[in-house]
Formats: sequence, C-alpha cells, structure tokens
Amino acid sequence: MISVIVVFPKKEVALKIKNVLIKNGYEVVATCLTGAQAMQAAERYEAGIVISGIRFVDMVYYELKDNLSDMYEMIVVANSRQWEQYGGDDVICLPLPMKAYDLIETVDDLAGEIVRRLKRSRQKVKQRSAKEQGVINQAKEILMTNSGYTEEEAHRYLQKQSMDSGNNMVDTAYMLLEMFGQPIT
Repeated sequence: MISVIVVFPKKEVALKIKNVLIKNGYEVVATCLTGAQAMQAAERYEAGIVISGIRFVDMVYYELKDNLSDMYEMIVVANSRQWEQYGGDDVICLPLPMKAYDLIETVDDLAGEIVRRLKRSRQKVKQRSAKEQGVINQAKEILMTNSGYTEEEAHRYLQKQSMDSGNNMVDTAYMLLEMFGQPIT
C-alpha cells in the first residue's frame, strides 16, 4: 500500500481530502498543516504521494517537493490563478473546484507508477567493483584447488556460507582467504 500525506494550511480542507482518500481505500499516514511536518512524515516512509495546496505557513509546494525523495510524487490542488503564479512542470495540478473522482483517479495512476518504480529499484542487482569480484574469484579458486569443487560448487558454497553467517559474499570471500592464509591479489 502506498502511503499518502495530505498537506494543507487549513485543517478542515486536509481532513476532507483525507476522508475521500480513506473511503477509497488509501492509507493516509499523515495530515499536516506545514511543509516541515510533511517532510518529517515523508522521512518515515520509503515512497508515497503528497497531496497539497500551493502555499503553507512555512514554504511553497516546490520547496517541499525539492526535499522529498525520488520515490515520492506530488499532487497540488490549486485554482488557475495560483497555478499561473507558482505552478511548475514537476508535479500534477488538480484545478479547483476539484471532483473526488479526479483526485482518486490521479492517485490511482501515481500509486501504480510508484509501485512499478519500487519494483525496478529492488530488482537492480548491486554491481560489484572489479576488486570485489576479484576477491570472490580468488576465494572460488582456493575452494576449487583445495576442496576439489567445480566453479559452480565453489560459488554455491560461498553463497551458502554468506547466508548462514549473515555476511555478504565479498566479506565471506575475505574471511575464506584469511582462513587459508592467502594474500589478496
């Protein structure tokens, strides 16, 4: 579930939007009156959607946007005059008067995009440096030479040892090299 943060300087407006979102199955994790409160709330969650007005007591929406992680999207609710004065291309603007249907449809679209982005970021395999890969290869060579493992068996052995010990494969390879008294090349 994508977390939603609602930020408006008027509490009654924030609560109305919060109620619409909750009725449509969204979890509103914070209802804030200031940009600073919204930033604090956003720090507690990996990703989400911020729904806000243009101006708060302490900042303007784009200052809040600049302080959010890339895993956050922003919807700004504003009248056309406000949007002409402050609007930008990096957020979605819902014009006033706003219909609940438009809000939910926009949140649905953004939530889907955030979920896809989160999946892609989690699927990215951390690339090892050449030195780290060299240490792993050196440890596999030792296992192949001293224990008669094939390369695949040596790799599986390192993987299993790293999982059992709670270390990553590079650290496990370093420990194996130390155990065999091998200098790291």
